[in-house]
Amino acid sequence: MTEDSGGFQLKPEYFERDDDSSDANFYTQPRFVNHIDDAAIAALRTFYRETLPSGGHLLDLMSSWVSHLPEDRAYASVTGLGMNGEELAANPRLTSHVVHDLNREPRLPFGDDSFDAAFVNVSIQYLTRPVDVFRDMGRVLRPGAPFAVAYSNRCFPTKAVALWRMLGDRDHADLIALYFRLSGAFAQARAYDISPGAGSDPMFAVVAERLESPATAP
Repeated sequence: MTEDSGGFQLKPEYFERDDDSSDANFYTQPRFVNHIDDAAIAALRTFYRETLPSGGHLLDLMSSWVSHLPEDRAYASVTGLGMNGEELAANPRLTSHVVHDLNREPRLPFGDDSFDAAFVNVSIQYLTRPVDVFRDMGRVLRPGAPFAVAYSNRCFPTKAVALWRMLGDRDHADLIALYFRLSGAFAQARAYDISPGAGSDPMFAVVAERLESPATAP
């Protein structure tokens, strides 16, 4: 089955990967490295300061050992969902965490209306069932809650889906906006170029708010 939008279909082959082996095996060893440079991290922190609600309950989706949240903001809780328990345990901003493979099970292990906001740092390119994940994000977020998807031009190419590797930076924003729209759970997405400038990693974000009444999943 394919998702259709205005004549464009998200075909199954678009989500194939060069390395389709178990993601659990790929993420067995922790990687305590930053995947974007310091200037891009600073730009992302500034963006999150303006986008994510201070004092709210946050979900760090596809999390690791860093969340890139602004240091001068406090949150009621930050829950991390990721693939490596050692990385998650080392993240000082997380108040709780869970190891969960979204490509095996896109349904999130949280109750309805659990979070005031959610974000993904430079990992959206690895989702093989993104619309299903975005649709379930509409279940766990509260009405009006923002979901921010940040990306750069870096990735593990063997684990990134084929469609992501086919597209450029601007088209990546359109693709993420399409995920939001096809989920039936979010208002119109907005794209931002938050790149810090020449000599640094480019940085982009796409954000949409959860609808008051998300569409029922098929």
